[in-house]
Amino acid sequence: MTSRIALAVAVSFALAGGAAMAQTAAKPAAKKPAAAEKPLPQADQAQLDAAERTHFGVYECDFKQTIDVSMNPKYPGYVDVKFKKDTWTMKPSVSSTGALRLEDVKGRTLLLQIANKSMLMDTKIGQRLVDACVHEKQRAAMEASKS
Repeated sequence: MTSRIALAVAVSFALAGGAAMAQTAAKPAAKKPAAAEKPLPQADQAQLDAAERTHFGVYECDFKQTIDVSMNPKYPGYVDVKFKKDTWTMKPSVSSTGALRLEDVKGRTLLLQIANKSMLMDTKIGQRLVDACVHEKQRAAMEASKS
């Protein structure tokens, strides 16, 4: 009888130890620290000129949405675009048609600025994030063209 009790105690310890091991194994591995951000290449003169053509400030868009465009404080010639909770660092360039293109340095988004409006696109899925964005300078240009 005592051997049965000893066997039962041994089995219960073995099961409890296995359960503890299973709980330990179920813990997720520690997250790796975020990779250091690579510095952006220095802007050339064409990029600096394009950055000067950018309308900085708040744009009013469709559906009462806004985007905010500002100079990147860390990298001259680069622009930050904020929409909702996201911020993208953009490289400005002028297209062959004269439109200003602000291209996300990570290749995800694109802000197109033409004379009378701007549009923010997600280039990965080929969809507009927000359209009919108008800066005060674009609004003034539209009013002047009506006169």
